[in-house]
Amino acid sequence: MFGEQPGVTTLVGRLVDESRTLVSAEVALYKAKAGERVSAYKSAIVFFAIAGVLGLAALVALLVGLIMALATVLHPIWATLIVVGVVLLLAAVLGIVGKGRLAGPERSV
Repeated sequence: MFGEQPGVTTLVGRLVDESRTLVSAEVALYKAKAGERVSAYKSAIVFFAIAGVLGLAALVALLVGLIMALATVLHPIWATLIVVGVVLLLAAVLGIVGKGRLAGPERSV
């Protein structure tokens, strides 16, 4: 009377096609949002990287200064070995503490 109604398979096919379109649009939306966030933080990341490099350079300068200061009292090789040994010991302790933090919260006995 009102014309031929589409069959169930046609309706299911349309539903699948529209679902794919919806999912594709959602994925595109989330990609766009992620792109905005990345570009917003890009300049901050650059400044943090520069700050990190400058901080590392300052640490190297401090260690060289410590070696030079100790070299006035000790032989330069001994001064270097002492400073490097202390820094490596500190790095080992910090690495062990970090490894312990990865294991999860400490359990009280």
